[in-house]
Amino acid sequence: MDERMRQRLVLWVAVLASFVSFLDGSIVNVALPSIAADLGGSIETQQWVIDAYLLTLGSFILLAGSLSDAFGRIRILRLGLVIFGIASVACALAPTAIVLIGSRAVQGVGAALLVPSSLALITATFQGQARSKAIGTWTAWTGVAFVVGPPLGGLLVDTVGWRSIFMLNVLPIALTLVLLVRLARLGIPEHAVAGVRIDVFGAVLASLGLAGPVFALIEHGRLGWDDPLVLIPLVGGLICFATFLWWQTRSRHPLMPLSLFRARNFAVGNIATAAVYAALSLGQFVIAVYLQEVAGFSATAAGLATIPLSILSISLSTLFGSLAGRYGPRRFMTIGPLTMGAGFLLMLTVTDPLEFWLQMMPGILLFGLGLSITVAPLTSAILGAVSTAQSGIGSAVNNAVSRVAGLVAIACAGAIIGGTLDTDAFHRVALVTAVLFIAGGLVSFAGIRTPKATPDAAADAAPDAAAGTPAA
Repeated sequence: MDERMRQRLVLWVAVLASFVSFLDGSIVNVALPSIAADLGGSIETQQWVIDAYLLTLGSFILLAGSLSDAFGRIRILRLGLVIFGIASVACALAPTAIVLIGSRAVQGVGAALLVPSSLALITATFQGQARSKAIGTWTAWTGVAFVVGPPLGGLLVDTVGWRSIFMLNVLPIALTLVLLVRLARLGIPEHAVAGVRIDVFGAVLASLGLAGPVFALIEHGRLGWDDPLVLIPLVGGLICFATFLWWQTRSRHPLMPLSLFRARNFAVGNIATAAVYAALSLGQFVIAVYLQEVAGFSATAAGLATIPLSILSISLSTLFGSLAGRYGPRRFMTIGPLTMGAGFLLMLTVTDPLEFWLQMMPGILLFGLGLSITVAPLTSAILGAVSTAQSGIGSAVNNAVSRVAGLVAIACAGAIIGGTLDTDAFHRVALVTAVLFIAGGLVSFAGIRTPKATPDAAADAAPDAAAGTPAA
């Protein structure tokens, strides 16, 4: 097998490995009402189905980079696929909501191992322009998951049942494992790095620091803030997270080097990321659930309703990435979130009964346009603020920030909704989402500076930037 065929095989492994985690991130929202109806539970159950996945994904994604370096990309990729596949089957067979939520948490661990390892495999196999092209191909195919996820999920929920959306993962995982066997037979090196140390203590602190507050935010509506089952995890989690930040200044091999935040665009860009991705997660969550539980849409119709969002994002992201490389990211990181905020402000016109094409679709279109304007420039600004040697950890930190922001936003959804999702509750969530988007735009306007970079460097950053599309 010649070098071109070997690279093509590596690329397909990376695409398929990531595709399942991206598909899972986009497909589950439309199934939430059916899951709650079948297994019981209220809005808290739906929050946990999303947040259990995001919690472990956000907690372990920094650790995954170290594991990949220490044990090799292919080995960690294989482990991630096996974990994700077993957890997907467990989700499909879950007899109770608790079992489903636990299985989703295990899925998040698998997903955390997949995305960094697949990108690392590409960067280790391809060089120069071929690497940029390979990452662009990877981005395009993972973007397809966002287009097909909601309508495919809705169709499966309405025809076969919600359990089928998890069984859907089995086929691509099995195919990827077969391709990994072929790679091993070709003698593809693992690219393990000698002497890499894993910050296990930091990983434990980060996990506990996220889990405690998220548990408190979701369960306080049911138990109350003064309940020890809420108060103890909240305080304990905050202490663990503070200890994690302190430990990162002491550890010789930190999961999240705080020195990265000395770069202005990196620090400000991650603040903007937190606001924008919190709004993205909250907004997409409430639209999918509202359309089904209040407006009476089928799961299929609810999935189709958000297709313009994905199509606009995929078709225009490369254009705005190129424009940001020419004019700098600041104006796009300002205009994009403000446009998304305007889209959700338009959704304040929603009434019951819903007039979808007049009240919801204009906001979704603005939302999609703003997302297209924002994502590539945002990620380019962050990656461009760190050295090439630190681009891997810089990307991992930004990825973790986006996942944790979404995690916290979903955890807060119950408090914003107030227990029962109706049109008034939808208005509250839409307003909070708009405020978060606007805050992200204003932070970017005030803090981002246009870096002095060559056009070639900006162009090379574009494929990586597009990989920042909301996922997993």
